[in-house]
Amino acid sequence: MKKNTINTFLQMKENSDKITMLTAYDYSTAKLLDRAGINSILVGDSLGMVMLGYEDTLQVTVDDIIHHCKAVSRGSSNALIVADMPFLSYHASIEDTIKNGGRIIQEGKAHCLKLEGGRNIIDKVEALIMAQIPVMGHIGLTPQSVNMMGGFTIQGREEDKAKQIMEDALLLEKAGVFAIVLEGIPGKLAKSITEELTIPTIGIGAGKDCDGQVLVTNDMLGIFQDFTPKFVKQYANLKDEIDSSVRSYIKDVKDMSFPQEKHTFK
Repeated sequence: MKKNTINTFLQMKENSDKITMLTAYDYSTAKLLDRAGINSILVGDSLGMVMLGYEDTLQVTVDDIIHHCKAVSRGSSNALIVADMPFLSYHASIEDTIKNGGRIIQEGKAHCLKLEGGRNIIDKVEALIMAQIPVMGHIGLTPQSVNMMGGFTIQGREEDKAKQIMEDALLLEKAGVFAIVLEGIPGKLAKSITEELTIPTIGIGAGKDCDGQVLVTNDMLGIFQDFTPKFVKQYANLKDEIDSSVRSYIKDVKDMSFPQEKHTFK
């Protein structure tokens, strides 16, 4: 199986070959995704909600990302590992940005970083790229800005906001990002951005015309129970299967039908 790199993403856009990305936060899941042939694994700050039980992504730290990145990197051989830079890890200064980003690459063994924002973070993006760290952009609905946005609301419906998102995409491309995540924007706007850029777009809640798609694995497998975003297609309902399996285990233990002779050492 061919190893995915940032150049793979660019070649896939040129060849109109859709890019696939899913999240993982642990060794076992990363190994399964990698073996299935996923192009990229995102160690997202979504881990705060689906793995740690936070109400949003704002409490996730650099150490959290590094911890989960280490596990994912041990389970993945071919997928491009993208790591989120969490809230406040790249907002204060360029020095902090390089230090935090460098740690995620060196200690977590991620291949590249994803930053949320547009014109407000261009200097940080350029600094990381100058430090030889590949960067993926992320615009539209940016969860780290949830308090400024007034909640998880669709972005770019108004003409002036749509124009701003398009301008941010062009600025990020000029700054040197190798791809951009478009989250929670109208499909028509995502299509226009995708056609305008020479770098690939990865959509999540942004329609079918992006160069690729990303979902939170815990959402698409039906494991995360708190809520299911409209843009998620559930490919399995593992929460019910897990519930049924655990209940069967409890019953077997209590009525002594487990363990059996074949499960016992002699």
